[in-house]
Amino acid sequence: MRRLLPAAILCLQALQAHADDIRLSDDSGRTVSLARPAQRVVSLAPHVTEMLFAAGGGDRIVGAVAFSDYPEEANRIPRVGDNEQVDIERLLSLKPDLLVVWRHNAASRQMEQLRRLGIPLYYSDPRRLDDLPHTLRQLGMLMGTRREAGRAAEGLERRIASLAARYGKRPRVPVFYQLWGSPVYTLNERHIVTDAIRLCGGENIYAALPSAAPMLSAEAVLQADPEVIVSGERPGREDSGAAIWKRYPGMLAVRRGNLFAIDPDLVNRAGPRFVGAAEQLCAHLETARARREGMP
Repeated sequence: MRRLLPAAILCLQALQAHADDIRLSDDSGRTVSLARPAQRVVSLAPHVTEMLFAAGGGDRIVGAVAFSDYPEEANRIPRVGDNEQVDIERLLSLKPDLLVVWRHNAASRQMEQLRRLGIPLYYSDPRRLDDLPHTLRQLGMLMGTRREAGRAAEGLERRIASLAARYGKRPRVPVFYQLWGSPVYTLNERHIVTDAIRLCGGENIYAALPSAAPMLSAEAVLQADPEVIVSGERPGREDSGAAIWKRYPGMLAVRRGNLFAIDPDLVNRAGPRFVGAAEQLCAHLETARARREGMP
């Protein structure tokens, strides 16, 4: 029996090492493998930073990109660049054991360079509201913070389910979502904003366009004549956001006062706070429904 003991110990150690391995698929469909939970994480998108904090891993973030400003503690994280360019030397000096990146980052060529260096990459690109709690759980697995991530995910799931139950069967509302007003950009069905519009009982009038973020002419929007215009730009001026359409008083959305704005930090980042943007959106569409009574 004593001769077998060392072999048994080695076997148990091997089994334990295997049990500690983490393998999962990211939003690009690639497999991410870690031998142990990540301790030094670099976030390469603002929404990712918010996700990592919500998943219980804020103290593991050693680097982040510009505009990673939520929660407040994120402002103290060293910067490694922005969406356009990453400082590779600075990033490597932080000795990360996991990079969490946005699939549409303009620095995608640099991401592949980092992958070739052997640093594990997790691509994050939530396109549906249900992807948000799923991503939290994934990040919790990668960082060994499953309990905290699970609690945060359950909270989001309850709020999403509440919206679906309350608004999912309400009368449909044609919506134009304005990502940017000069020039005019919108989003198609591949973006999480469209899923939120759908959940709230709305219809993105440009969902079927092939480009993810198509540019539109003012004439095209006037011809579509949406009932609601929602802007993800920061409000405050008469010549910005949805207010630019006030110069066309004949538009249905203008006649009924259905020009709405949502904080861009909420609606343009596919992080946990996006559920708050969806709640605001649902309330705006309900306001538009109420305005149908007795109006042309």
